[in-house]
Amino acid sequence: MKSIIVPVDFSKQSEIALKVAAKIAIKHNAELYVLHMLELSPVIMSDTGYVSQEHIVHLIKTGEKRFVDFLDKPYLKDVIVFPIIKHYKVFSEVNEIVEKHEADLVVMGSHGTDGLKEIFIGSNTEKVVRNSDVPVLVVKGEVTNFKYERMVFASDFKKESVSAILNAMAFAKLLGAALNLVYVNTPADAFLSNKDAHRRISNTLDKAKLELEVAIYNDYTVEKGIFNYAESINADIIGIPTHGRKGLSHFFMGSIGEDVANHSKIPVVTFKI
Repeated sequence: MKSIIVPVDFSKQSEIALKVAAKIAIKHNAELYVLHMLELSPVIMSDTGYVSQEHIVHLIKTGEKRFVDFLDKPYLKDVIVFPIIKHYKVFSEVNEIVEKHEADLVVMGSHGTDGLKEIFIGSNTEKVVRNSDVPVLVVKGEVTNFKYERMVFASDFKKESVSAILNAMAFAKLLGAALNLVYVNTPADAFLSNKDAHRRISNTLDKAKLELEVAIYNDYTVEKGIFNYAESINADIIGIPTHGRKGLSHFFMGSIGEDVANHSKIPVVTFKI
């Protein structure tokens, strides 16, 4: 792993993500590119007279100073950090930065859920996930003693998921984590017999030219199955596929990706199909 992108907004959650990224960077001798997007809209940045040039300069300087103070952390002293400031929020630019610096990973914080309020969905994190061509590690809450020895990757094992499976394997290898693949079998219309489930998994793995073991885990919902299986093997990270620009609502089965990303107690990493 050579470089990691960490978008920050000075919130507690983005600092938690920065801590996690720093731990990964130290272990793998990687560089951190910390990105902050100022709250300056294209209208303000235009020369239309809405805001004086002096005020714009003041806003930029204030944001830059706050960014410098934010990066003055003891856990970053052993990490090579490159700060990047964009003057307004264009989330597609994150992927341009990923390509420019050949980054292997984006790490972001997310508030997840607070009661019935789904903060993650429609958030900055989702926008980055939509545009990123590399894995996005979503971190929620305080992560103590972060480790990544075991990773679960959940899939429906339809043939379109081959690229995500290969990317998950490459990512796990990059981290040095053991990878456990799982297919969650549920009742009602989505139910598959063991024979049919094995046939679907086998056909997809044959297409990918892979010989891997895949656990078939029975549960009432896919979300519960992913969480219960991850807990049963003491997983440190949950991996799920996404269709990218179609958003989290188009993960491998309806809104399952949204639910997993919102409700997971451990970090979630997304892989574009």
